[in-house]
Amino acid sequence: MPSLPGGRRPGASSASFSASSAPSSSAPGEALPDVAPRLRELRRRRGLTLESAAQRAGLSPAHLSRLETGRRQPSLPMLLALARIYGTTVAELLGETPPEREPVIRAGSREPAEADGWTYHQTGGPGRALQALRLEIPYGTQGDLVRVHPGEEWLYVLRGGLRLTLGESVHELAPGDSAHYDSLTPHRLAATGREGAEVLFVHTLLQSPDVHPHI
Repeated sequence: MPSLPGGRRPGASSASFSASSAPSSSAPGEALPDVAPRLRELRRRRGLTLESAAQRAGLSPAHLSRLETGRRQPSLPMLLALARIYGTTVAELLGETPPEREPVIRAGSREPAEADGWTYHQTGGPGRALQALRLEIPYGTQGDLVRVHPGEEWLYVLRGGLRLTLGESVHELAPGDSAHYDSLTPHRLAATGREGAEVLFVHTLLQSPDVHPHI
């Protein structure tokens, strides 16, 4: 994931392909105004230093610091990686924390979020083992970003063409096509046409192993 979606965005620190290999995120703006303080709060709640959290996410401490201060917007792979490390969900990082778990999500009830060129629509409830997103992927964005993280991903192409790279295999998907894969396999998502692509994206929520419990 996307990685969110779906991105990235990815994203485990144990992989050589990580969120730190992403292209520079967008300049500070109004896209995700509440994410920065929430990232800092969740890291401190877990008792992690900036250095240890950055190491697990595959980021530099300076990069994570910029995310926490709002000077850089996180991509989907970064959100996925940090959500797993902090034991939470992308939905919570994006501020979707309703007091009750409503089984039905009405159209237009949630504002979309934008980061690194992609638009993320929350289509699932927070705190669930499965996280669901509707992704709008413009042409030419995050196409070189390789994601690797624990879990599984499923996607379904709604509109446009999508190029899915799994390891050394490249798959061209059209509307109506779907894919289901182990997200430890290095993977990339890119729109194939200038009209972009729209994708339903579901990923499992798995927390990263605590390989450095005393850091």
